[in-house]
Amino acid sequence: MDPKKFEKLGDYEWQIPKQGEMLVPGKIFASEKLILEMDEKVWEQLSNVACLPGIQVVALAMPDAHWGYGFPIGGVAAFSEDEGVVSVGGVGFDGGCGVRALKTTLMVEEVKPKIKELIDELFKIVPAGLGSRGKIFLSDTEVKEVLTLGAKWVVEKGYGTKEDLEFIEDKGTIAGAIPEAVSELALRREKKQVGTLGSGNHYLEINYIDEIYDEEAAKKFGLERGQVMVWIHCGSRALGHQIGTDYLKVLAEASRKYKIPIRDKELVCAPIKSAEGRRYFGAVCCALNYAHANRQVIAHLVREGFEKIFPKAEVETFYEVSHNSCKAEKHKIDGKTKLVYVHRKGATRAFGPGREELPFPYQSVGQPVLIGGTIGTASYILHGTREGVRSFFSSCHGAGRAMSRTQAKKQWHGKKLIEELSLRGIYVRAHSFSGLAEEAPLAYKPVEDVVDAVDAAGIARKVVRLRPIGNIKG
Repeated sequence: MDPKKFEKLGDYEWQIPKQGEMLVPGKIFASEKLILEMDEKVWEQLSNVACLPGIQVVALAMPDAHWGYGFPIGGVAAFSEDEGVVSVGGVGFDGGCGVRALKTTLMVEEVKPKIKELIDELFKIVPAGLGSRGKIFLSDTEVKEVLTLGAKWVVEKGYGTKEDLEFIEDKGTIAGAIPEAVSELALRREKKQVGTLGSGNHYLEINYIDEIYDEEAAKKFGLERGQVMVWIHCGSRALGHQIGTDYLKVLAEASRKYKIPIRDKELVCAPIKSAEGRRYFGAVCCALNYAHANRQVIAHLVREGFEKIFPKAEVETFYEVSHNSCKAEKHKIDGKTKLVYVHRKGATRAFGPGREELPFPYQSVGQPVLIGGTIGTASYILHGTREGVRSFFSSCHGAGRAMSRTQAKKQWHGKKLIEELSLRGIYVRAHSFSGLAEEAPLAYKPVEDVVDAVDAAGIARKVVRLRPIGNIKG
C-alpha cells in the first residue's frame, strides 16, 4: 500500500484524511514497513467504514490489518447509541472468537521432557476439527441458558471454578443477550459443540515465557521467565457463523428500509435503536457468551489433562478476552463520557489502568492483552495503557495473514510442516494436514513487527514474550 495515501502523524500512526462521504478520518497504527506490505483493500475498506452513520471520532485499523469482510480484519469503529449502526462486517462470522490464557506452576524444563505425552493426552480429550462435537449435549432450555449466562452456566455445572470467572472479560457473561434473536438452525448447530476447539486458525498451545520486557508489570500479573502457560484460541463455532449468515439478509433489508447509504454491500447494517439492530446486537451477545462457555469447558479439560501428566501442578486462568465483538462501552469523547457500541473485528480490547471492568489485581497495570503469533514463532502478553484512548482502547489480535489460505496450501504440506517444527523442538498434532498448511508460520506477518508497532504507538505495552513447545490444531 502506498504511504503517500496517508498523512503521517508519527512513525507508527497514519491518517486517511476525511474526504468525500467520509464522516470521520481513518487511521492505521503501523510502521512504514507494515503499511507498505498491506494490501490496498485495507485503505478502501477503512475509508468505507468511515462513512457509516453515527461513527465516532475515527475509523481505525491495527498493524496486523488485512482485507476482510466489510471491515478490514484488525478494524475498530465506535458508534453512538442514538445515530449509530451495528454491522455484521464489524464483528465477522465468529463472534466471540478470542484467547483464554492459563498460567501454571510448572517451568519449561519440567514440561519439555513430557511434552509429547502431554500434547497426546490433550489431543485425545479436547475435541477439535471441522464439525467436532463435545461431551456436553444441551437441551433446548440449556442452550438458551448458555447463550444468556456464558461461562457462568458452565462453571455452575462443574466445569471450572468461580475464580476462573474473575479473570474472564465481563466475568464470562455478556449482558444484553437475546436467545430469541438466534435462529433455530443456529441453535441446532451448536447443541453439541460446547467445549470444542474447531478448525481454521484455532489452536491449543503449550508455551513458556522466554523474555520479560516489563518486570514490574510481569510481577503484578504473576508471570516469570521460564513459566509454562496454555493458550486456547477459539470462538463460537457454528453458532457464530450461522448468526452472521442469518443477519446479513436481515441487515441488508434494514439498510434499504432505513435508507442507509452503503458504499460496500458487505457493510450492510441497521440503526442500533431499530428492532433489527437490537436483535442483531442481542444475537452477537449470545455468540460472545457461547464463546466464553466454550473456552471454559476446554480450560477444564486442559486441567484434567495436566493432572494426569503433572499431578501436582496448578493450572489457573490468567485472562480471557475476545477479539471479534460488538460491545456497549463507555468512552471519553470530546471530554465527555459517552456510551458507544465498539466493533472490533480481529482486534483486542486493551483497557488501560483504573478501569473498573478489570480484575482487581490488574487494575493498577491495565488489561492483559493476549496476542497470538503462529505455531512456529512467538506470542506476547501486553498491557493496556492510558494512551489507548486514541484507539478506543484497542490493540492488534495476532500477526495478521500475509497470504491467503489457498496460497499457503500451495507452498506447504502439513505433514512436512510437522517434521520441520519437530526439529525446532515444537511438537504438533493436527486433525487436518490441509488445515495445518494454511497456518504455516510464513503465511503470517512477523508477529514481532506487529507487536513492536503497537508498543511504539503506545496503545499497549509489551510485558512478556512466549515461545511454543507444543500445539494442537483443528
